[in-house]
Amino acid sequence: MAEVKACVFYGIVASFLTSAVFAFVEDLDDTFKDKRVNDIWLVDFYAPWCGYCKKLEPIWNEVGLELKISGSPVRVGKMDATAYSGMSSEFGVRGYPTIKLLKGDLAYNYKGPRTKDDIIEFANRVAGPAVRSLPSKEMFEHMLKRHNVLFVYVGGESPLKEKYNDVASELIVYTHFFSALEQVFPESLTLPELPAVVVFKDGGYFTYDEYEDASLSSWVNRERFQGYLQIDGFTLYELGETGKQMTFYLPLKTLMQRVAKEHREHFSRDFQFGHMDGNDYINSLIMGEVAVPSVIILNTSNEQYFLPSEAVGTMEQLVHFIKSVLNGSAQVRAYGGDGFIQRIKRIAFDAKSTITSVFRSSPLLGCFLFGLPLGVISLMCYGICTAESDYGSDDTDALKRLTDEEDEDEEEEQEREQSAELEGPEEDELEGEEGAEKDPAEKKTD
Repeated sequence: MAEVKACVFYGIVASFLTSAVFAFVEDLDDTFKDKRVNDIWLVDFYAPWCGYCKKLEPIWNEVGLELKISGSPVRVGKMDATAYSGMSSEFGVRGYPTIKLLKGDLAYNYKGPRTKDDIIEFANRVAGPAVRSLPSKEMFEHMLKRHNVLFVYVGGESPLKEKYNDVASELIVYTHFFSALEQVFPESLTLPELPAVVVFKDGGYFTYDEYEDASLSSWVNRERFQGYLQIDGFTLYELGETGKQMTFYLPLKTLMQRVAKEHREHFSRDFQFGHMDGNDYINSLIMGEVAVPSVIILNTSNEQYFLPSEAVGTMEQLVHFIKSVLNGSAQVRAYGGDGFIQRIKRIAFDAKSTITSVFRSSPLLGCFLFGLPLGVISLMCYGICTAESDYGSDDTDALKRLTDEEDEDEEEEQEREQSAELEGPEEDELEGEEGAEKDPAEKKTD
C-alpha cells in the first residue's frame, strides 16, 4: 500500500513538473504581433510534421525553464508557422525550425548548434546591450577567461565609437562586444593610439587598423573566429560569410596550429585554419574518397577546392602549398566549382549516395522506396503502349471496312453501267420498228 502511495505521489510530482516546464514556453497565435512590443522574445517557428522540430521540442522546453529560473527578461514561445503563415512570413521564416530573438523592432536569427547551452548563451548575449562596459581589471580578466574571442573598444567618445556601436548591433548574434578605459588592462598591453578597437583571442590581442583592414564591419567579421578551430556544419556555414578560404587538415592538427599562429600576419586575412573529425564532408565535397591525412583548401564563394599534388608532412610544405593557392600559381589546380556541369554531377552524386546509404542501412526499405515507384511507372508505360496499339488496330479495321464498302459501290456502279449498255440498243431497235410500221400509214394518210 505504501508503494502504491509513493508511486501516485511521484506521478503527481512528475506531472506537475512537466506542466510547469511547458508553462515556461508559451504557445503563440496571431495576437502575438501586438503583445510582443514591450518584451524580449525567443521564438521557435515550427511545423507539426517537421522531424527536426520534434527533436528540438524537449530542448526548447529546457531553454524556457532555465531562462525563467535564472531571472532572464527573455520570454520563450513557439508558433506553428503553418497555422499562422502570414505572421511567420512577416518575420521572414523560410524553413523549419527557425529560431529568432525579437527585441523591439529588431529580429535576430539564431544559426548556431541546437543545444540548450548554445541557445541560452545566444539569448542572454543578444537580449542585453550590444556593447557592455568593463569597469575593472577583475571584470576584464573574468570575461577574458569566459570567452574565446572578445572585442573591446578603448577610449572616449569618437566617430570610431559610433561605428563600433553600429557594428556591435549588427554582429551581436555572433560574438561579444565591450568597451573600457585603458586603465582596466594590464600594463603589458600597449596600444599604438587611442581610441582603438582590440580583439583578444589565441592568447594575444590584435588592433584594428582603418587603413589596412578596410571597414570595421569586415574586420570584425573576419576576426570573430579563433585562428584555429574545430569545424563542423554550423561553423562552416558561418565561416562562409567571412569570405575566407577554409584550410582543413584531416585529422592531424598540430602542424596546422603552428602555421595558423606563426604565419598569422600573412594568412589570417584570407585563410581560416581548422580541422574536421572524419572525412565524410570532404568526400561529399570532392565526390570521391580523400586520403587521410590530407590538406584541402575550400573557397566557399565558388565551391572550388585545392588539393596538394604531393603529400604534405612538414610546415614548409604546408606554407608553400598555401602560398601557391594565395598567389594563383599554375602548379596548383582548382577542382569543383559551381558551374552548370558541376551542379549536374553533384546532383547525380548526391542521388547515388542517398540510394546507396538507404540500401546499406535497410535493403527492404530501399526495395520498397525505389522498387514501388519503378513498378508503377512500368505499368503506366505498358498501359500507354497497349492503348496506342489497340487504337491503331481499330483504325486499321475501320479503314479496311471503308475500303471494302467503296469497292462494293464501285462494283455495283459497273454492273449498272453494263446493264444499261445492254438495254440501250433494244430500245432503239423497237423505236425504229415502230417508226417503220408508222411510215405506210402516214403515207396513206398523206
